[in-house]
Amino acid sequence: MERSCELSKGAQKLDAVTLKNSPICRTGPIIPRVAATIWRRFNLLLLATGVAAVAKTSDIDPRGAQFIGFSHFPSFKKVQTDGESILTSREIVTRLKADEVVASWNVMNPVGAYLKCEVRAIYPGHKTKFYNMGLWSNDPPRHPRESVANQKDEDGDVLTDTLVLKIPCEKFQIRLTLGEGDSETELKFLGLSFLDSKATPSALPATRAAWGKLIPVPERSQMLYEGGKSLCSPTTVSMMLSYWSHELKWPELDRDVPDVVKGVYDPIWKGTGNWSFNTAFAGSFKGLRAYVTRLTDLSEVEDWIARGIPVGLSVSYNKLRGIPGPPGGHLVVCVGFTSDGRVILNDPGTIQNVQKTFSRADVIAAWANSRNTVYLVYPENAHVPKDRFGHWASNHSGRTFATQ
Repeated sequence: MERSCELSKGAQKLDAVTLKNSPICRTGPIIPRVAATIWRRFNLLLLATGVAAVAKTSDIDPRGAQFIGFSHFPSFKKVQTDGESILTSREIVTRLKADEVVASWNVMNPVGAYLKCEVRAIYPGHKTKFYNMGLWSNDPPRHPRESVANQKDEDGDVLTDTLVLKIPCEKFQIRLTLGEGDSETELKFLGLSFLDSKATPSALPATRAAWGKLIPVPERSQMLYEGGKSLCSPTTVSMMLSYWSHELKWPELDRDVPDVVKGVYDPIWKGTGNWSFNTAFAGSFKGLRAYVTRLTDLSEVEDWIARGIPVGLSVSYNKLRGIPGPPGGHLVVCVGFTSDGRVILNDPGTIQNVQKTFSRADVIAAWANSRNTVYLVYPENAHVPKDRFGHWASNHSGRTFATQ
């Protein structure tokens, strides 16, 4: 899957966050009172293991995508070796048969620490090998920060940041290796985005609560920096971090593009477009959560905008403009919608007028190039939108573990 920009052929703990126009919206299915009480207790038990439950598999239509997030890891088997901790999940059962997986992680890395993330599929007749989804470190001269090439076998391959399976699967296992540095590594969050690439979900009604809303995300152009033609992803992350810096009055989050470039560069891919690395950088700040996921409709982006939370979109540069040409990858920030539903984007691919308005049709076509991939970056205690389909970190995204 194309990652490069089309132009070239990203402290202290936050005690409280008040988002503008952000009422709590985590309602679930209506269940009789007694059953609801039992279910809530069961949910709390599951949350203690780090994954949320849903009322019934049939209650939520995944529409070809599912996200499972972990913020606690007591259910992972832990093996301590000399200087390393290996965490292995139990069997994870998804609500769909997925042929693509993208992993995200948020780690507070002390000097000298590192992380390796691996995923394998579990079929009825055999288990695949553990595929390496990335090596992460904030000190690359000491420990590599890079994707891993040449993993292709009879079961699948890893394309930079995406595991692509030849046969869809609904059971998976995760293994994390944490190397301790000068102090203990803090694993804050792990996210897994599963996709059935053959699914064709129907269009959803627009979320009109987002229409007429504009989030004041600072505008930044990738073209103002050395090598700028290929810096769309770190520039997108830079804009999103800058927004939260202003909203939370926390200057440390306001990272200029070169800072993000330094923190996400992947020498194996030879660029800054590794999806997992970009969100890992954003999520390395204490109090922030950041991850990659797949949505299935523009109305889900509108859900986030209505909450006051900008969304990074992976799109095709040419298709976004409705012009012919190769569908090279590009990253932009969705910051709002006009009163008639057109999409307002901060597009870093121009020197002037970074903020532009595009038709819904062009955005939908361009976004489909990445199978509706997004960057979600927000405070850990933000009130996220109601997760109608299990596509982001919420009480509706998880599923109970099967036995090992």
